[in-house]
Amino acid sequence: MKVLLDECLPRRLLRELPDHAVTTVPRQGWNGLDDGPLLLAAQAEFDVFVTMDTNLVYQQNLVGTSLSIVVLHACSNRYENLAPLVPALRSALRTAASGQVVHLGDD
Repeated sequence: MKVLLDECLPRRLLRELPDHAVTTVPRQGWNGLDDGPLLLAAQAEFDVFVTMDTNLVYQQNLVGTSLSIVVLHACSNRYENLAPLVPALRSALRTAASGQVVHLGDD
């Protein structure tokens, strides 16, 4: 599974997903892209996009997208707050389906 982590997520999450080919938006040179162009670029190269942007699924037309989107809900984007979601994230990546949006954690 090819996974793209949004620029708002800590790079440290890369190490938590060793069974997947994972990179970040900044490593792709895509930091600063608006959501629409970012999702278009991502779906051409990745299977899953992981973000904390809860508004993304409401602001973008995701009909017909081949990208699975995982939205992490935590009180902050600090690794310590996201670490409890890692087991659920690993599970979501194993079952990710094209065009699916999965929400993990609490608001």
